[in-house]
Amino acid sequence: MQSCKVHIKGMHCRSCEIILEEEILKVPNVIKASVHHQKGIAVIDYQNNLDSKAVIKAIEDAGYTEGIDQHGWISKNIRDYRELGIVFLFVMGTFLLAKGVGVFGLTDSISGSYNSLPVVFLIGLTAGVSTCMALVGGLVLGAAARFSAENPGASRLEKFKPHLLFNLGRIISYFIFGGIIGWAGSFFQLSTSILGILTIVVGFVMLILGGQLIDIFPVLKKISFTLPKSISQYFGIKEQTNPVILGASTFFLPCGFTQAMQLYAMSTGSPITGALTLGVFALGTAPGLLGVGGLTSVVKGSVARYFFKGAGVVVAMLAIFNISNGLNLLGINFLETPKVLGKQTIVDGVQEIYMIQDSDGYSPNNFTITQGIPVRWIITSKNINTCASSIISSKLNIRQGLRKGENIIEFTPTEAGTIRFSCTMGMYNGLFNVISRGYNK
Repeated sequence: MQSCKVHIKGMHCRSCEIILEEEILKVPNVIKASVHHQKGIAVIDYQNNLDSKAVIKAIEDAGYTEGIDQHGWISKNIRDYRELGIVFLFVMGTFLLAKGVGVFGLTDSISGSYNSLPVVFLIGLTAGVSTCMALVGGLVLGAAARFSAENPGASRLEKFKPHLLFNLGRIISYFIFGGIIGWAGSFFQLSTSILGILTIVVGFVMLILGGQLIDIFPVLKKISFTLPKSISQYFGIKEQTNPVILGASTFFLPCGFTQAMQLYAMSTGSPITGALTLGVFALGTAPGLLGVGGLTSVVKGSVARYFFKGAGVVVAMLAIFNISNGLNLLGINFLETPKVLGKQTIVDGVQEIYMIQDSDGYSPNNFTITQGIPVRWIITSKNINTCASSIISSKLNIRQGLRKGENIIEFTPTEAGTIRFSCTMGMYNGLFNVISRGYNK
């Protein structure tokens, strides 16, 4: 038996290895083929004579080319960009279709209060396939798709197991921490700045995961989100337990639905009610998150290359969305919300302003008010099952969950300038333009 090495260009992951090995094994006299995508080579064991032209044809039939791959910051393979364009158009088409049929407005039809566990479960179900998917779902999709891409030989059950562990850790942590915040009241309330930083950090993690899946930035392959080996050994943590820890940590991520549940749990003052509310909510999100994970466990072969690139596009877009939200929470407008000007009227020496909150955010969301004159901010909430119903402003020291109907917030602007407000996720925002007394508008 003889052996030879062949250099191959265009490989990115273990799925590439599987595809190439299957094609090379079809070449006459080949006994074994071991492909290594990181080294860019195929080690071929054969007997008698090896037809080199047949090997090159097998490589090309698999969608790759023979030669030395020059690794750098960005891929020079035209096929990568062609495939990326195809999956981008597919992702955008799917998004527009989902938006057109109202997938992102599912919570508009939910009625009832948070003290009803069936309602909480229903909110969890809709959150798991709509807006909460932007934060938690994107993280799951990125990590899951990367795992499947790196372990194409794993069985479907082995690929799906991490998702079960992720959701188990998520449900347990929500139950435990829900009980704690129900008992401790506002103990777990985080500042706007901390929420913004958390959102941005998660966004960058998702951006790297998405970049790894898109596979046009080879340098990103060197980045890995796993526990250091020394720490894992010290605590006796095996790799398969990491999804449990990741799922448990999502309790602290600033998802609007989650924070609405947390605010309610805090307001109850009951550890039992808090635990049941958050636990049932997490249970409701599980089907949607498991569905995302399930997709990554069944794709393989040439279809896997397109699927993982598509997942990368989705994760990268959600990452930019979350980074933008985090910057909004920090008072930095990356993607400016369209401004709808509002009016103020003076009633008994108080500036009254009116605003409507619904699933689309706030309208109007831009007000001009005068320094030193009390303000009565009258907000009519039409839908509390959205992150827009949890409103915050660091300058006004306001953090309030809106109840359905009329809500009144009172404050007095002490200095001229801009006062920003947003939902706790940073998705929807607005501002007050405070002018000095005597200013001629």
